[in-house]
Amino acid sequence: MTQKNPNPTDSTGWFDKKENVRKVFNWLLGACALLVLIDVIFWITGFDKHPYLNWQKWPGFQAVYGFVSCSALVLAAKYLLRPLVKRDEDDYQKDSKGGENDA
Repeated sequence: MTQKNPNPTDSTGWFDKKENVRKVFNWLLGACALLVLIDVIFWITGFDKHPYLNWQKWPGFQAVYGFVSCSALVLAAKYLLRPLVKRDEDDYQKDSKGGENDA
């Protein structure tokens, strides 16, 4: 039988421990390094990946392209799109205080 926390703010999740987050980060970093190493080995041995453009032959190009694209999407969402859709903190409270929308 599992025992529940009496205080909901107490965290007991696996990712709440910093050493577990560090383990996952290190595993992901190692996997990325392994994939780039495989790509370098393919480049050295002359393995043909059937690229459409010449720079797709460069080792690690797909990894760098993916990282730059993802970073550009995050920055665009944060600095371009967020100001367009952001509302004030009290936007929904304006109507309930007795403004123009009262019937």
